[in-house]
Amino acid sequence: MSAAREVVTLQLGHYAGSVGAHWWGLQEASFCFDPVAAKSDEGIRHDVLFRVGRTLQGQETYTPRLILMDLKGSLSSLKQEGCLYTDTKTNTPLAWKGNLTMHQEDPSPVNPFLMNLDKPEGIRPFNGDFAPRTLPGDRPLRPERQDEAPKMPRLESKMHVWSDFLRTHLHPRSILTIHQYNHEGDSSRLEAFGQGEKLLQDSTYLEELEDRLHFYVEECDYLQGFQVLCDLHNGFSGIGAKVTEVLQDEYAGKGVLTWGLTPVLPTAVSKIPQRNFYRLLNTVLGVVHLSSHSALFCPLSLNGSLGLRPEPPVALPYVNYDATLDYHTSAILATALDTITAPYRLQTSAISMSHLAETLNFSGRKVAAAVAAVPFPVAHEQSLPDALCSQQPPMPWSPLSSCGAQGGSHCFAQSVVLRGIRKEQQVSNSPAGTEPKSVLHMCETGQEVLARYLYTVSPRTFSTAHLLRGPCKVLAPYPQYFSPFLSKHGFLLEKPSSAAAAVENIPVFGALQSLANLRRTLGSFYAELRQVDVRRWASFFSAGVEMDDFEEALEELRTLSHCYKETGGSAAESEDETD
Repeated sequence: MSAAREVVTLQLGHYAGSVGAHWWGLQEASFCFDPVAAKSDEGIRHDVLFRVGRTLQGQETYTPRLILMDLKGSLSSLKQEGCLYTDTKTNTPLAWKGNLTMHQEDPSPVNPFLMNLDKPEGIRPFNGDFAPRTLPGDRPLRPERQDEAPKMPRLESKMHVWSDFLRTHLHPRSILTIHQYNHEGDSSRLEAFGQGEKLLQDSTYLEELEDRLHFYVEECDYLQGFQVLCDLHNGFSGIGAKVTEVLQDEYAGKGVLTWGLTPVLPTAVSKIPQRNFYRLLNTVLGVVHLSSHSALFCPLSLNGSLGLRPEPPVALPYVNYDATLDYHTSAILATALDTITAPYRLQTSAISMSHLAETLNFSGRKVAAAVAAVPFPVAHEQSLPDALCSQQPPMPWSPLSSCGAQGGSHCFAQSVVLRGIRKEQQVSNSPAGTEPKSVLHMCETGQEVLARYLYTVSPRTFSTAHLLRGPCKVLAPYPQYFSPFLSKHGFLLEKPSSAAAAVENIPVFGALQSLANLRRTLGSFYAELRQVDVRRWASFFSAGVEMDDFEEALEELRTLSHCYKETGGSAAESEDETD
């Protein structure tokens, strides 16, 4: 068997933890025990992100190759050291060789979805068996008919922090808690970029980070690189800047893909000038530093925009999500992330993280935008050519990078993944001798259909595309926020379903794009900050950001925005200058 081409993941911040919790759950739900299916050309190779270990009792474990940083009070009842490596006789964790700091706090109530994670004897097999369990106080989940999916209880009231919907065991070296700052409350907040930078200048945290990096990297046979999920709106943007700088310095030549995450912004926060301005400053400094230290940087958010006057969140046609719940919004972003990162996780794909970045970051365009259709709209018996031809608008995806409406914005390059299209759906199913409805109906393979469609809607774009048969499995505790016009397999129905059955899997379209529209997005950040006297917010800069460094970052942002200028663009575009 070929080398796994391993990737180490870093999650920095609470919202990054929320997206990560759903993402690991989506991956674990797709584990396959069928040796033939698991080795198929299009199958996901889970060894890329997961590692094999062994407990004190000799039992094999399978955990993410993950380093996770969050604040005090963010873990709820989840133990920092996990439970896989706990001595069941003494109920004590495996002896830790590093420094220990003891903190005594009142215990948090255990969320029902964490109960089995707290018991070593509850270690589950790695086949993705996530059958809904009976929660305390609920009736047994029994389908009314054999062909009907079980009705799912509403879980929103039970989901307060990301550990409440984590369904994946973590290694003892995964979680690194920052005790200087609180997750909740108005005091001891990690709210400024400079605070985050200073934390990683502290030898204690830097040495701990490097020790954990070495632990994971040294066991890799062929390290592709690192994927970093980082909160962009708070002080974790500063932590991310230092972490990616460390990765760039110590692991030169390895790919670093960074995802800057921002939850949907509460209306109340946008009306508090200091918090709103801090958020914009953190975002801008994060974009500049994270893109500088990464092969590719992509902001991910359901906000319409990330400026001082945020636009309403993105609407998804078949998802009725609550924008105020991180539990909901992070699930959407995790679904997109699981899809668009598939190319460097496939069994036989020749695409690495570095290669994926290189297809998008040419000419200095190191910031990309994400789009997705969650779910991709297709009926159960509908062919892919029919589904694509019936799309209104012709591009059925939603923006997930807060870049505003794409409109006619030119796309320089894109990496596209469409998953959940069965083999019999991939080409036209019209009877032989029937005149083809379109050029898509003339294609002989599904891959050709998708490639032809992308060329039709965007003929000047360099596109790479993957068509996968396996859908995205959305089993509990993934939220059940889907439209009643979806079947349990995520296909469109002509009439809304009468039973509130759980959707179990969905087809998904996702893409990473290098868009000309990013010029306007990045330029608007520059313009907003040039229109205000930033010296009014001296407390932000007193946290560790020098004014000269800030001015330099602004100029770098301006230069970065100019990389997305179209040569020979329209007159309207020429007027939209950021100078």
